[in-house]
Amino acid sequence: QVQLEESGGGLVQAGGSLRLSCAGSGRTLSRSTMGWFRQAPGKEREFLAAISWSDGNTKHADSVKGRFTISKDNAKKMVFLQMNSLKPEDTAVYYCAAGQRLTIVAGRVDAWGRGTQVTVSS
Repeated sequence: QVQLEESGGGLVQAGGSLRLSCAGSGRTLSRSTMGWFRQAPGKEREFLAAISWSDGNTKHADSVKGRFTISKDNAKKMVFLQMNSLKPEDTAVYYCAAGQRLTIVAGRVDAWGRGTQVTVSS
């Protein structure tokens, strides 16, 4: 079983940057594809980015491409989401997730973190 814990959220002004971290543990972690999602009040959870532990292949949602970048540190078993040029509409709870390459984009995951709040002020 995989356990995930996010950190790095907070309050930032529009145009600023934040780096979210996700620490993972569990026997099957290395076989997972890791992802970041977010959920704003009154909205559905939205896929943002994914990365494969094994080969580092990444996928980013069109809505954040060019502003958000997913990366990983295999030795530390951590995944990161660098967020630049933040906008008030990026305000949401951000979740780390572990799943499979072919299904994680659709939100079908094996484990979720508890989330970290990101608030972007105008």
